[in-house]
Amino acid sequence: MAAEPILELQNVHASYGNIKALKGVSLKVYPGEIVAIIGANGAGKSTTLMTICGIVAVDEGDILYQGRSITKVAAEKLPVMGLCQVPEGRRIFPRLTVHENLELGAFYRRDREGIEKDMQRVYELFPVLKERKRQQGGTLSGGEQQMLAIGRALMSRPKVLLMDEPSLGLAPLIVQKIFDIIHEVNQKEGTTILLVEQNANLALQAAQRGYVLETGRVTMEDEAEKLLHNAEIRKAYLGE
Repeated sequence: MAAEPILELQNVHASYGNIKALKGVSLKVYPGEIVAIIGANGAGKSTTLMTICGIVAVDEGDILYQGRSITKVAAEKLPVMGLCQVPEGRRIFPRLTVHENLELGAFYRRDREGIEKDMQRVYELFPVLKERKRQQGGTLSGGEQQMLAIGRALMSRPKVLLMDEPSLGLAPLIVQKIFDIIHEVNQKEGTTILLVEQNANLALQAAQRGYVLETGRVTMEDEAEKLLHNAEIRKAYLGE
């Protein structure tokens, strides 16, 4: 494991109005890792990602990316720096074609050859997107839209990919395909991934390390394999 984390949250507090959503969250993500955040609905998992992305303001604490504080960096500048999110619910542009959605992922880039190469790589990862590249995004199935959201994020060449509930609302076969792709992107592209996922079993199988969030606080952290076999975790999150 690298000595320096690529992403670190230090005692981060965040709120929605008077509601305190994060109450001192600290976590570290090292280069090349897949790290999972698991927890019940309302635990603060998605809020953690939105706070990293600058969509929710940090009340207290600090977020470091490549050793530099990003709490004051505008949200739209983060993809340029290599920090990109695949949001919950896909959030693709329904009236734009698949190809146009992917092009928007490379909006900040100016290297035409690199963009074209990455476009072909996305089409290799997701052959169905190549077949449908002239279709409007809104006509795709839920699983295809999730693939498009991941592909669009990859077009920015992220160093760290934040993934929010990639399995949400998808059929089991499609979920397995999505997780196969997550693994491939991590292994072959070397992309570091911070994964928020309701399906704790899937998340911990995919990750090297995991954090358990309860009502805005980290209550447990360990190697994913150990969390997967932890009796308390199995009872609370794996339905045993």
